[in-house]
Amino acid sequence: MRFLLRLPAPLHRQLVASAATESLSLNEYCVQRLGGSDLCVAGRQHVAAVLASASAVAGTHLLGIIAHGSWVRGEARDSSDVDVMVVVEPSMPLTRDLYRTWDVAAPTWDGRTVDAHFVHPPPQRGRASSVWCELAVEGLLLSDRDGTLSAALVDVRRAIAHGRLVRKTAHGQPYWTEAA
Repeated sequence: MRFLLRLPAPLHRQLVASAATESLSLNEYCVQRLGGSDLCVAGRQHVAAVLASASAVAGTHLLGIIAHGSWVRGEARDSSDVDVMVVVEPSMPLTRDLYRTWDVAAPTWDGRTVDAHFVHPPPQRGRASSVWCELAVEGLLLSDRDGTLSAALVDVRRAIAHGRLVRKTAHGQPYWTEAA
């Protein structure tokens, strides 16, 4: 499909330079940017490393990866890690061995440790747990094998938007629950 866009010359030069920096054609660079990808080439390299590590642990059971926590919120401190949810098929048992295997060769992201948490996807059309509500609100989807995670997160966001799920706090800790 063809799309014509008139740009000021300085912006065009900036886009060409950015595309060259990332070893992409101008068209491919613009498609990625317009498609919502806001990770620079270094970010994509880190995503690739996290994906490779998760694939090494979960193999064909890997459904996707969602970054979350202080790093995603822009609140990371010097000592903060990068938290990721490694989502695996429900048929894969969630055991301590997954974490041990991850810890042997955990990747880093700009010098930060990548801390993985292994989870199953939320039940379809079921009640989403607090974890999935938080991921829907502030998670950054890094990998989604077949669109399942994206669809699940959209379902949770819709439940929140329609007031079916609400965020509350107890003893200073947030949690999500079904609306009364």
